[in-house]
Amino acid sequence: MGMTDILSLLGGLALFLYGMHMMSNGLEAAAGNRMKSILEKLTSNRIKGVLVGAVITAVIQSSSATTVM
Repeated sequence: MGMTDILSLLGGLALFLYGMHMMSNGLEAAAGNRMKSILEKLTSNRIKGVLVGAVITAVIQSSSATTVM
């Protein structure tokens, strides 16, 4: 693994984290308090939260997007 590979890995990771940050900000601006209240109702206990998270991840096929929510 050369220096180019390491720099590519770090650059890719930085780009991924930046994208997650931007997506989080966009979702917050678009939905804001409404999404927060819906998620609070859907995840009122741990088991319910795990099930809702699994279903959302399966539907949108992205655990990263689910994490941002």
